[in-house]
Amino acid sequence: MDNKRKGPIGIELVRRGIVNEEDISKALEYQRDNPDMKIIEVIHKLGLCDPYVLIEALGDILDEKSIILTQSDINLNVSDYISIDVARQNKAVPFAITGNKIKVCFSDTLNKRAVDTIRLILLNKGLIMERYITFESNINEILESLEGSATDNISSTGDTTGLVDTIIKTAIKKRASDIHIEPLENGVAVRYRIDGELVSAAKIPKEKQAQIIGRLKAISNMYQEKQESQDGRIVLYPDYNIRVSSQKNIYGEKFVLRLLKKNLNIRGLTDLGFPQDEKLIKSSFNKRNCITIIAAPTGEGKTTTLYSIIDYLNRPEINITTIEDPVEIRIPGLNQIEINEKLRFSDSLRTVLRQDPDIILLGEIRDKETAEIALQAGQTGHHVLSTIHTIDAIEVITRLRKMGISNYDISSTVGTLVSQRLVRKLCPKCAKKREFTEEEKNIIAKIGEKYNVKFDLEGKFTYDAVGCKECNNSGYYDRIAAFEVLSMEDNIRELIVNGASTIEIRNEALKGDYKPLLVDCINKVIDGITNLDEIDRKLIIY
Repeated sequence: MDNKRKGPIGIELVRRGIVNEEDISKALEYQRDNPDMKIIEVIHKLGLCDPYVLIEALGDILDEKSIILTQSDINLNVSDYISIDVARQNKAVPFAITGNKIKVCFSDTLNKRAVDTIRLILLNKGLIMERYITFESNINEILESLEGSATDNISSTGDTTGLVDTIIKTAIKKRASDIHIEPLENGVAVRYRIDGELVSAAKIPKEKQAQIIGRLKAISNMYQEKQESQDGRIVLYPDYNIRVSSQKNIYGEKFVLRLLKKNLNIRGLTDLGFPQDEKLIKSSFNKRNCITIIAAPTGEGKTTTLYSIIDYLNRPEINITTIEDPVEIRIPGLNQIEINEKLRFSDSLRTVLRQDPDIILLGEIRDKETAEIALQAGQTGHHVLSTIHTIDAIEVITRLRKMGISNYDISSTVGTLVSQRLVRKLCPKCAKKREFTEEEKNIIAKIGEKYNVKFDLEGKFTYDAVGCKECNNSGYYDRIAAFEVLSMEDNIRELIVNGASTIEIRNEALKGDYKPLLVDCINKVIDGITNLDEIDRKLIIY
């Protein structure tokens, strides 16, 4: 592909007489302030050369066909072949098709991952890709013009009531967990979070912004005249509780709608992705006189795991009380309390302790007061389950220390620390099976060596995420959790009470049964549930 190229692009352009050395000096000076821009983009932006001459020269240097795309060049519906989000991520636009051959324009044909991603998606549709190269700014302009009509014709709905209803119903149909309605300078963007990823849905004309905001406030029981941040709730859809948050920005008010399905079936721990090890499950969660903490960043499924643990522990002879914000799933036989602006976690927890509970589910440990009461509850015969925001299980110790909790209280009361991440599962309809590359085998071997784990790849295969209609052309459908578990053994408790650093605690834990998140992630890759690209996206392993 690159056999004609003799040196850096800039030097090659000077050698061919396309630009001169003074032009390159100007371009390099501009590039120093804009390091993310390639030299060819800088030359184009500064107008140092005729764009058609420039792109033709680039194509010749890279031995690629070149084009500057216009709307008239696009004689197909782009989103029939790849989603707008996939196009944007890979800087690629399909623009013409003849028989089983489809022309695709890239901003960087040297980006092998982007080229292979698009090639596989199209190959899955029975199409052979013919690639072209153009400027990245050209790709961005085309995608901007296409974005508004990419999915579901949301913005074509006439009245405002119908428009808002269509936005919400389409999100439900597409399995979205959140809807983002974002005022921009020249329109209103609608995006859905599907399997943890934000994808564009529509771009609505600016003149409809005021009516959309008014309608959202009306059905969310918000103050119409108030433009400061507000919280509301939509109860118009029988199967869903929809939490609504508004926030003013420079172009208006942004709304985020969280879609919470009512009467959701609680999944078992192993269905969530927890290792299928009954001994590990029992030793981790079937406890008394302690606190179990689930740790992860926001949006990684901590609450879902708490519900599954409660479902595992729930028996008629046990009194279980939950304190939540909000109560997302109503469970028969449980005493569920929903906090509000006047009723805090710490206030509710004090009252609950007088209600003779055996197990207390506390939605989140947010501050020192709540942490202290939760630990006291664990010290007085209760089993407390809660969540906290940290990057892994061992960092919970640091977080509690920073809240002002003593090393003695942490070591004597914390029973199990669990951390998790949600990774996307490969779409079963379109995932393409193949053998592991040598590079992938080396990556897995190095991870195994680092954590003293033997990964067996004999007879195992991996899968490429291709993309189809079923998975919105993403290549992934649904998510599964990857876990790490730290049970507080005597050696770990001793280190904590003596004030050991998390590095010392981690090194000691690795000598025992503790295995980091990445180990479970790799096991899920070997089992064909996900792939290394998805693990790299979540944990950065490349």
